[in-house]
Amino acid sequence: MSTNTSLKTYTKKERNMYLTGLLGQNILYNVTNVLLVSYFLQNVLYIPAIVVSVIIAIARVWDAFNDPIMGTIVDKTRTKWGKCRPYLLFTPIPVMVISILCFLNFGYDPMMGIFEGRNAFVVIWAGFTYILWGMLYTAGDIPLWGITALMTEDEKHKQKLISLARMAAGVGGGVAVLGLQPFALAMSDVLGSERWGFFAAGLAASVIGAILFQFAGIGTREKIQPSEKKYTVKENFKLMWSNKPFRQILLSGLLNAPSQLMMNVAFTLVTYYYSGKNAIMTLVYIALLGGGLFVGQFVAMALVPKLLEKTTKKKLYNGSKIISVVPQLMIFVLYVLFPTQLTSWPLLIATALLFTVCGVSMGLVSVLQSLMISDAVDYEEYHNGIRPDGVFFSGQTFLVKISSGLATIIYGALCTLVGFTDQNIANLDKFIADGGVFREALATNEQYWGFAAMLFFCMSVPPAIGALLSVIPTWKYCLDDDEHNRILTELNKRRRNKEADETK
Repeated sequence: MSTNTSLKTYTKKERNMYLTGLLGQNILYNVTNVLLVSYFLQNVLYIPAIVVSVIIAIARVWDAFNDPIMGTIVDKTRTKWGKCRPYLLFTPIPVMVISILCFLNFGYDPMMGIFEGRNAFVVIWAGFTYILWGMLYTAGDIPLWGITALMTEDEKHKQKLISLARMAAGVGGGVAVLGLQPFALAMSDVLGSERWGFFAAGLAASVIGAILFQFAGIGTREKIQPSEKKYTVKENFKLMWSNKPFRQILLSGLLNAPSQLMMNVAFTLVTYYYSGKNAIMTLVYIALLGGGLFVGQFVAMALVPKLLEKTTKKKLYNGSKIISVVPQLMIFVLYVLFPTQLTSWPLLIATALLFTVCGVSMGLVSVLQSLMISDAVDYEEYHNGIRPDGVFFSGQTFLVKISSGLATIIYGALCTLVGFTDQNIANLDKFIADGGVFREALATNEQYWGFAAMLFFCMSVPPAIGALLSVIPTWKYCLDDDEHNRILTELNKRRRNKEADETK
């Protein structure tokens, strides 16, 4: 595929197998982190919001240490398959099993205390399965992204691969976001219980996701040999911080953590405010609003390689953050101005357009973040002779998880503040089941108005603040594109010289 025959790169088959695996892995990710965390635990099991937040916080604190450890393990791995592929071959099935077990958790009674009777088992099982899921998922996720830096020596091919990878991940996320909630609600009607309905959805999506995920391990090949140096976990922690471009990306991602609230709250907002828990209307509204978000993402992801011919990664990264601020704030402004009317076609179209602009920003950031992390790996190899692919891409995994964790904590705290939790959610569900319309009740019910205001606030204000803060570390990003191209040219010369010496 390469225009330069001296550079090793992936074949079309390897690329397509990798992208199929990535699509499946992102279905698995969204089964648990969207369907389970964002809705099932709090809105189906009725576990109190603050308890869900504590579970997620504990899981994320552990992940903060687990991800670099796993990255170190990957970087130390030496097998006939390479250093990333073994994990891609053997982790999909265990991740599938624990994903299913996360949904096999029934019986929480909101009328009883958190640790009374069966409630204690429900809470402990939720925490145990989710933390174990995070550990197993990390074992596959870090090498899945790390292998992108090992599949090609060609910079343009790497840009195309990561752009396509983010699009495949977006498709996996889109399938989950567009299909899982409506399917779970429909199965709830068939099976006569939301708990069994969501279990059925989790089971089906986990199996499909794992089958597709397996393609990445089967079909990929590593083109770049691992460096001879191996670092300990402690040394890698120091390495992550001492590498200036990586440190800037990491800090930017951490400050942007509130943006994850958009995904965390979307299911709940659509299910209650827009569709009134109707399966068909949930699909319609998710398609209208989520469709704008995903269309924006896909267009942006596809355009990144072309845009980088006109500008630099730094300018595009920072600009993509800034353009999202006003649209994000406007989502909450529309609710304040028209609290009961947002399903009217003019306002629905306006909201979908705002979501589309937000999607453009998210799409650009996701591709550029992966590219800049890969550049930081090259930077480290050039200066210190080691390729920390696993460790640095563990930073990307860490950012995703810590963002989700912080967003969940913020959401849980705000839910507790306005009372949108356990028994109050059960009462709201009964109100809707008895024929009440949540959206229409906002004009007369102050508590319901507060519930909806909190959901729209979470979708809007914290993500806008996070976007503004996140450009601070990267405003003077230190690794410009010209310098990286010079580094990459020198690295490829070193590799060819080493291969020539080994063949003598």
